[in-house]
Amino acid sequence: MSPAEFIELLLPAAQTCHRDTGIPASFTLAQAALESSWGARAPGFNLFGVKPGPAWKGATVLVDTHEFIKGVRTPMKCAFRAYSSWLHCIQDHADFFRQNPRYRKCFVEQTGEGWARAAAAAGYATDPTYADKLIAIMRGRNLARYDALPSKVPA
Repeated sequence: MSPAEFIELLLPAAQTCHRDTGIPASFTLAQAALESSWGARAPGFNLFGVKPGPAWKGATVLVDTHEFIKGVRTPMKCAFRAYSSWLHCIQDHADFFRQNPRYRKCFVEQTGEGWARAAAAAGYATDPTYADKLIAIMRGRNLARYDALPSKVPA
């Protein structure tokens, strides 16, 4: 799928998450694009490569992947969380940020770029250029335009 198709597919879920949690849609979209290679690697609707962990009670999917063991890239099958939809995945990812105190400073940020820098500073990824990669995706696809949420119409 093309990047434009990927964005169109995930935009409703990313904006719903933004309205519900304050996590900018641009950040969610950029992170999903980077982590899943624009949806090419998202088995079980898992955009972020989240493994199940002991507390996970939901479905899982086995995926051919690799881990580095004593510095050697080793192929293996690993279990990953499986979701029922893109929205379920994005909501679970938002819950990860909301429940983990080390990401508290992210919620002070109002922009996707601010979120990218704050998440990286809090240790989200070991890649020292992680925030720069997310910001490049945001700027390259003009994702900030999706952060302007429509006002709620008074009843």
